[in-house]
Amino acid sequence: MDTALTGGPTPFGVRLAAAIGSRSALCVGIDPHVATLAAWGLGRDEAGLTAFGRVLVDAAAGRAAVVKPQVAFFEAAGVAGYRALDATIRRARDAGLLVVADVKRGDIGTTGDDYATAWLDRDGPFAADAMTVSPYLGYGSLRGTLDVARANDAGVFVLAATSNPEARVLQTAVLAEGPRAGRTVAAGIVLDVADDNPGVDATTIGDVGLVLGATLDLTDFGITEDEIGSSPVLAPGFGAQGARIEDLRALYGSRAEQVLVSESRGLLGDGPDGVAALVADRADRIRAALATTGSAA
Repeated sequence: MDTALTGGPTPFGVRLAAAIGSRSALCVGIDPHVATLAAWGLGRDEAGLTAFGRVLVDAAAGRAAVVKPQVAFFEAAGVAGYRALDATIRRARDAGLLVVADVKRGDIGTTGDDYATAWLDRDGPFAADAMTVSPYLGYGSLRGTLDVARANDAGVFVLAATSNPEARVLQTAVLAEGPRAGRTVAAGIVLDVADDNPGVDATTIGDVGLVLGATLDLTDFGITEDEIGSSPVLAPGFGAQGARIEDLRALYGSRAEQVLVSESRGLLGDGPDGVAALVADRADRIRAALATTGSAA
């Protein structure tokens, strides 16, 4: 199996670019919400969660670059949920998929370091390829997390502009001091992340990425596509939340090729037997959208 896709000493950004190029920029969300489990005839126990993960991983294999387990839905089942999550991550890695653990961790000092170690240590209990983190204790609080990620050739996706309406007031607030004074909070995070991807050339993407909601107009948050730089973008909001794959270039302009199109709920409505066809459809639509030319609207 190609280590450029599945691990080893290759940096995360290189592996991500290879996975996108060989398959598609689709990120399949693995979200075993209790209502979905019930609709599928599965319980919120180890067997049910493992079965759910198996369906999503098998549908994503060979079609998507990434799977993204929403850890909260596994965590709610306690130890049994973590065993199911471990099985899901192992199955994904065996299938050559990259795994982004959607944990949204963020803390200071050694606490933050050990959150990163738990999820990113290549010899650790989960060994995900990347994790989501919150910078809202100050971007500098992530320094240890970034160091752990780099030591393990792993990636980090930093929340910057999120689609939940409660976040807008905070994320569009203007910074009063510091090196990003006069910019919005979200734009400041984008610039900080870009600075953490130094020396990345035009042929690949960085190891430190951004979470930018696909249902947002980024200009409302003071974010420009040029400032995203080489940062990979995890873009939730496609499908059930309303964003359209066909609008990829309108949404992200020249950075569209480094955007992971994340969808979860929209892939589940036809039940377990329909997931593979929906994943294949999304992968085809992403490739078609990126094959078109044009700039952001």
